[in-house]
Amino acid sequence: MKPSMPVVRQAVIDELVGLAQLADVEDATAPPQRSHVADASRRVLRRMSPLLSPDEIDASVGAIVADLAGYGSLEALLHDPEVTEIMVNGPGPVWTERLGVVSRTEIALDAPMLRRAIDRMILPLGLRLDRLSPMVDARLGDGSRVHAVLPPLAVDGPYLTIRRFRPLPLTLDELADASLADALRAAVKDRCSILVFGATGSGKTTLLNALGASIAQGDRLITIEDTAELRLPGEHVVRLECRPATAEGLGAVDLRALVRTALRMRPDRLIVGEVRGSEAFDLVQALLTGHRGGLATIHARTAADALRRMETLVLLAGSGLSDVAVRRQIAAAFDLVVGVARQVNGARSVASIGRVRLAGDELVVDGRVVDGRVVDGLGVDGLGVDELGVDHRSFVEAAT
Repeated sequence: MKPSMPVVRQAVIDELVGLAQLADVEDATAPPQRSHVADASRRVLRRMSPLLSPDEIDASVGAIVADLAGYGSLEALLHDPEVTEIMVNGPGPVWTERLGVVSRTEIALDAPMLRRAIDRMILPLGLRLDRLSPMVDARLGDGSRVHAVLPPLAVDGPYLTIRRFRPLPLTLDELADASLADALRAAVKDRCSILVFGATGSGKTTLLNALGASIAQGDRLITIEDTAELRLPGEHVVRLECRPATAEGLGAVDLRALVRTALRMRPDRLIVGEVRGSEAFDLVQALLTGHRGGLATIHARTAADALRRMETLVLLAGSGLSDVAVRRQIAAAFDLVVGVARQVNGARSVASIGRVRLAGDELVVDGRVVDGRVVDGLGVDGLGVDELGVDHRSFVEAAT
């Protein structure tokens, strides 16, 4: 008879403790080595149930290793290449986004299991999660982004969200049709500064990775992110990541500080993962003072909203500039705004492309392409090759 998993688990724990290879099974900062757990598990299983097949032993060993030395039941999801998001809404079932579709899995976690998995993710990174610091952002070794929230903020918590990334990033050809992809490649190579916008989970970072793949190999790229997600293929990439404050509220390094630091590092291209604060002012100034070809993303619903939000963020930086002066600087700093959207089937794609310009004292977007169709009544003669070197006729050709 095959022994129950709790019985095997306890026997493995007893053996590890006896061998001084496990001090405290609940100690998330120092779990036993996987090899020790695997070896002990095999010995226990062979002793308790010698008739188990090799496949049955392997399956049981994997489950015990995940439980005692890893992230428990979440490990199988973290190793599934089709899973792009893992969501745990407190004790109970685990939800995933798989191939763009959100669904509930058969996996369920109780409160101790969930908290142990969270602690094992964040504590080795020197982060804390408790009532005084009830929210945390972290990055796992494989690049997955972790966000956790504890009660009392999480009413039914703890909550855990893990965003995972494809082993191979999508290309421009997978995100847009051939004509639009070629236009975007040309814009990047011509050192146009591009602002990517879209909703949460729409594919902004995915598009930023795809755009970055078109940058010349010799360019020195400096990426600036709250949590490092970008994976650019260049040979000369410098990655900067924000640092949260310590438990005493000290040592925080924000995006604005990193943008300023990047400017002292001789960048050919600045790439900001997400603009959402006073760093907007420093980014605009950098793009105006010779650092052409920058890329950035911003949360917004439309191109006009993206520009308005950028304007607001620059003003909130306390620069003392007037509204009109800020708009003029944004129009000079950014050449194109590109929108991304998630389709009904979960696929991400380029939804709009437009050129930024100033009409009087207002920011406007010309030559928009939405879902492969030119809008605003602009024709080929109204676009053409502008002073930025971008052939906007390719946008029109994509709709024909």
